[in-house]
Amino acid sequence: MDKGSTEAILLVDIGGLPCIKVVHPQGNALIALQGAQLLEYTPAGQQPVIWLSEKVAFDRGKALRGGVPICWPWFGAIEKNPSLVRACVGENNAPAHGWVRDRPWLVDKVLVTEECAELVLNYPFAQKMHPSWSHSVDLQVRFRVGQRLDIELKVVNNGSEKFSFSQALHTYFSVSHIDQIEIEGLADLEYTDALQAWDRFVQPGSVRISEETDRIYHQTPECIEIVDAGWQRRIRLESRRSKTCIVWNPWVAKARRLSQFAEDAWQRMLCIETANVLEDAVTLLPGESCSLDLCVSLQSLA
Repeated sequence: MDKGSTEAILLVDIGGLPCIKVVHPQGNALIALQGAQLLEYTPAGQQPVIWLSEKVAFDRGKALRGGVPICWPWFGAIEKNPSLVRACVGENNAPAHGWVRDRPWLVDKVLVTEECAELVLNYPFAQKMHPSWSHSVDLQVRFRVGQRLDIELKVVNNGSEKFSFSQALHTYFSVSHIDQIEIEGLADLEYTDALQAWDRFVQPGSVRISEETDRIYHQTPECIEIVDAGWQRRIRLESRRSKTCIVWNPWVAKARRLSQFAEDAWQRMLCIETANVLEDAVTLLPGESCSLDLCVSLQSLA
């Protein structure tokens, strides 16, 4: 750890869960070691960018509602994943979104500069992830916290056989009000609608949320923007290695059924998940590696 970095990087205990608090002149963040989950991010002088549920429960071994959960080595329900992914997982009753989001990670590196604070966390049990998982893997996530937020999830195949997986950075964004939101960058793309029998449709223009929404967009561009008229800002999402993204909001009825979720919280959040899922699942040969990246930055509408 660099000299002076203790002023910016603090280890704190929240509800019995160890977390890293980042206090930096360019931006603040909170990262839970359980799941290597970014829980909060606010650039200096701005409204929060990442949403965390007001009813989040900091319980060991239970997923936290909000932030940026890491979904790996599959996304969503295992039965909705490609056969190559299901074969590698080898478990029919697997929990949603993989094994790594509710287990402890280890801090590998901390670096503080004038521009940002950088943290690298490793998943320490990748080779013994689950009795049905036989592949040797290095799994690492890198955070850079400053005026912008950078996240990179890196996967390395250290074994002698290829394996397949799907993955997502399940990002909950904080918004002024869902009625004030428009998503740009997805017009004319095909999407799979999980709420309409997993049929495919074409997005007719920019995306507005007016009902429960759960869509997987295919062949997404490198840049997507959340236009928030209420807070007069654009949240710019950039990724060079994501081919799919998921847009999700539970709306009124489902919000009442969700755990760790206030009944009216659907108005204040929007999930846009940077991902490689369905036909965009990844296969790594022995010795190969890949990264899933996300850069989040703000622009004023004024």
